[in-house]
Amino acid sequence: MKRLSVVLCTLSVVMLLVGVAMANDYVGSNQCFSCHQDQFNDWQASGHPYKIRKMEKARYSKLPLPPGYSWEDISYVIGGANKKARFIDRNGYIITSAKDGSEAKTQYNLNDGTWAFYHKGQKKPYKCGPCHMTNYKKDGHQDGLPGMIGTWSEDGIGCEECHGPGEQHIANPSKANIKVDSTTDACAKCHQRGGTGPKPLASGGFIRHHEQTNELRVGAHKDLSCMECHNPHQRAIVVAKNCANCHDDEAAGYAKNIHGKSNIECIECHMPRASKSAIKTGKYAGDVRTHIFRINSSADGTMFYGAKKNGKKVMYAKGAVTLDFVCLNCHQSRDMRWAARYAKKIH
Repeated sequence: MKRLSVVLCTLSVVMLLVGVAMANDYVGSNQCFSCHQDQFNDWQASGHPYKIRKMEKARYSKLPLPPGYSWEDISYVIGGANKKARFIDRNGYIITSAKDGSEAKTQYNLNDGTWAFYHKGQKKPYKCGPCHMTNYKKDGHQDGLPGMIGTWSEDGIGCEECHGPGEQHIANPSKANIKVDSTTDACAKCHQRGGTGPKPLASGGFIRHHEQTNELRVGAHKDLSCMECHNPHQRAIVVAKNCANCHDDEAAGYAKNIHGKSNIECIECHMPRASKSAIKTGKYAGDVRTHIFRINSSADGTMFYGAKKNGKKVMYAKGAVTLDFVCLNCHQSRDMRWAARYAKKIH
């Protein structure tokens, strides 16, 4: 019996040591800086760290606040880097009215300095996991705030949200103990809404702003990886303009026509702003470029269609952008029929 007790005790110690050795917890993005300065600095300048920030950090961004509120009334800010900002009160609920309860626009749009309604007057809990934070868990309430649904290790999309927990990697830097995933699926966890199938959701005459995966998979470049063009550490607008690598004949012809000579880039037509995050800048211009690429050059082409989902009508985008988005933002005095006469010969 004494020998058995010794054996069991030894096994327990071994299992404990193995468990300690295998532990791999989240350590925070700041731990990555000492070895990966360039990637860290690129990431800091991107929108990923700012998907959600505590008031103590966000208050230095000089964002205006909804009517009646001071920074002491705010616990977190959602976004506020590139497109828009929303604000969370001290109980964890997204602010949807003025502090006195009266009607107010509470979403601040950075591109033009306007305000917009966001779920006007509703009691709106913050439940934006897992796309605004790192290591999201559905259970519990961050900081004990009742309106915050779920918990997480780090505000915003940190290094470990894509690369996995870094404790082992910090202790023993090796490619074997950190995740590097360059597939589209790595981005698809957040850059879609309602699933990653090729059905980009649409609303109000535009594609919704987080449908890049769906756009890619419904369009001409469905087999292309996001990282063929994007460095995931950098802002999305810092993109490799490498269309001519595959489309050299089209690029050579295009360079000789009036658009090419005017330095109008491929993306202006093949990636028009058919998606909207915060504002639209024209009848056929949102504030996000689409990733569909293919153009429907028909004069009577339509870009959107409705379908039933769970008994409700839902709008989707088709697999090609139409000439209103492609041509008429510049040629505003023209119409689709005029555009169709020239579109097929544009290269």
